[in-house]
Amino acid sequence: MLKLVVSRVLAAIPLLLLVAFLSFALLELANRGTDPAARIAGEGASADQIDQVRQNLNLDAPMVVRYVEWVAHALTGDLGTSLYSGQPVTDALMERIWITGSLALWAIVLTVVIGIPLGVWAAVRQGSVVDRAVTTLAALLMSVPPFVLGLVLVITFAITRAWLPATGYVTIAEGGIVEWSRHLILPAIALAAVSAAELARQTRGSIVDAMNKDYVRTARAKGLAEHGVLWKHTMKNASVSIVTVLGMQMGRILGGAVTVEFVFAISGLGMLGYTAVVQRDLPVVQGVVIISALVVLVCNLLVDMSYGYLNPKIRK
Repeated sequence: MLKLVVSRVLAAIPLLLLVAFLSFALLELANRGTDPAARIAGEGASADQIDQVRQNLNLDAPMVVRYVEWVAHALTGDLGTSLYSGQPVTDALMERIWITGSLALWAIVLTVVIGIPLGVWAAVRQGSVVDRAVTTLAALLMSVPPFVLGLVLVITFAITRAWLPATGYVTIAEGGIVEWSRHLILPAIALAAVSAAELARQTRGSIVDAMNKDYVRTARAKGLAEHGVLWKHTMKNASVSIVTVLGMQMGRILGGAVTVEFVFAISGLGMLGYTAVVQRDLPVVQGVVIISALVVLVCNLLVDMSYGYLNPKIRK
């Protein structure tokens, strides 16, 4: 297991560097034909002021040189300073990551609590009305973008009935756990719906496939109760596929946070990244990209570690 973890961590390092370089290159292409120094200096800035901005930010240096310098500073925890607000990127990320983390945590919990039970229920009732209803609902939810579902939820539960807040975020320290939960419930549902539907569909497929295996037929032939067959044999062997899908949904949830935070006016990591892209604020974009990639890599590492727990062969 230790060997597996070390190999995954070592493989993540060049991947992070590649992600950072690609984002650098894409922003360089986006800025082609424009003068970032003039945009940062603002309207009415003199030529001398624009040149000063260009020198301070080293914008005249080739992209590769600026990338190497950024990596060198990033290794010390310095991700640079926002070109517009002047705030250190690390501070901006730390302010927003807890907001997006809270939203993602709610979405992941809803994904697991809804997706797995529905998938199991559909699998054990294979071919029934329940099975058809679950698979149809999953297909419908997977076809609805999170921001569209978010708008529907806002209109239905916030504007029409005023049961829940339409926008904003409240920390536990500011409003207590009840208000914190009330502000996160609608965006979390919008964010989790597609993932829960995908998890339910894959859980059903994995369990149905496991039910047709010889070891399950043997367990039934020995007279083991159906719930024992399901939880002791079927779920145990289907869990590897379920965990794999769940790990993929974590990345989807993080990516979907951009549009969901925009709909619900939540100032999280997604909104920070969106604003930085619009403003072409390279240091902030780089910071958001790196922290997002790091979170996804950590989630993948946790999934790999869970394989070792679920499959003893991997531990060896």
